[in-house]
Amino acid sequence: MRKLAKSTTAVIVGLSAVGLIASGCTKDDAKDAANAASNAVSSAVAGAESAAGQMTATAPSEVKVPGERGMEVTLSGPLAAKYASATEAQKKDLGMPLTGDHNGEKRESGVVFQQFQGGVIIAKNDDPGTPAYIVWGKIRDAWNVDRNAEGVPATDGKNGSAGPLGVATSDETTNGDMKESTFEHGKITYDTKTHKVAVTVNGKEVESGLK
Repeated sequence: MRKLAKSTTAVIVGLSAVGLIASGCTKDDAKDAANAASNAVSSAVAGAESAAGQMTATAPSEVKVPGERGMEVTLSGPLAAKYASATEAQKKDLGMPLTGDHNGEKRESGVVFQQFQGGVIIAKNDDPGTPAYIVWGKIRDAWNVDRNAEGVPATDGKNGSAGPLGVATSDETTNGDMKESTFEHGKITYDTKTHKVAVTVNGKEVESGLK
């Protein structure tokens, strides 16, 4: 939708410019210029709408993935779109999807997720166009530590998206030796050289809770 808005705005600006130029010409010239600009606006809007429709159409509504013990798992909505767009290397690292309702469901909060052998795909909700992200490795381990509201590890706390960090807001990124994933209320980093995991909740660094 942003591309559509930008394209339309750009053409409208062009139409205004044509109008200014036409003001110094004859009435017939001005009329021809205005008609040409109007046609350009219509073409640009139609083209942008077509492109937007094509982008939406390319995202599958469902993806079937072989799971454990020969069972097939069906991903839908944002989870399907994310899995379909993943690279072969990412799919290999994710491994097979885990079966059972607790490994793939929609929570009361609206959050949807699917657990895999090597990670999880999660989205804020299952609305079309909602981005989904992959969380895995040491970052996933720290995210899954039970924490209290302040983010401190606690046996009676909550973990994952239900915990104080909330839902993932990015895939894991790499900068040198450092890997990082962001969440609604913080971030987790993993230093592949020192193996240190740092957890930040609401701007404050807390214990990782990992041994």
